[in-house]
Amino acid sequence: MIQEELDKIREELPEGVRLVAISKYHPTSAIEEAYDCGQRIFGENHVQELMEKESVLPKDIEWHFTGHLQTNKVKYIAPFIRLIHAVDTEKLLREIDKQGRKAGRRIPCLLQLHIAKEQTKYGFTPEELDAFLQTGIHKELDFAEIHGLMCMATFTDDQSQIDAEFARAHDIFEQTKERYFSDSPFYTELSMGMSEDYTLALRHGSTLVRIGTRIFGERVY
Repeated sequence: MIQEELDKIREELPEGVRLVAISKYHPTSAIEEAYDCGQRIFGENHVQELMEKESVLPKDIEWHFTGHLQTNKVKYIAPFIRLIHAVDTEKLLREIDKQGRKAGRRIPCLLQLHIAKEQTKYGFTPEELDAFLQTGIHKELDFAEIHGLMCMATFTDDQSQIDAEFARAHDIFEQTKERYFSDSPFYTELSMGMSEDYTLALRHGSTLVRIGTRIFGERVY
């Protein structure tokens, strides 16, 4: 099943779009099966679970942290994480910079954009994002490297609403790139789209799709 689903998804992805296989709550055996099918990028949402998996799985796996990250947990993943998708506060960005310095490596990050209707979702509103970037604080950091934006659409069956939110996210990505990152070779990533809505996200320039359930099935624990 995993091989079949991976093949189907890969056929749908435009050139340059990468698949993040969301493996949270799934056993290492499922990750190994996907790995044997050629998948190398995996996303986890919980630091403890990620650390346990990273310690026993192949070292050429590219681990992405895709959940809400607490500042006091950054130090545990700083030595190996390849991309942090959901930086939602200045405080977290500064902590990533601090721990990157200690680990002696630059840590790629995405700023989380809050465009969904649910109040429970984290992230900068478009206005907060612009205000934060205007401060120029991100330019003072040497080890937290901003590579783009991440967002989640509203959890709804209304496809037109989801489509509109992804379109807006893409517009904001382009605007922030022009205004604040025109001289950055790194600001290239727009992480949006999950199992239920990634085909809509692809229409609006997503470069990273985060797919778990479709690949691995329902969570097992």
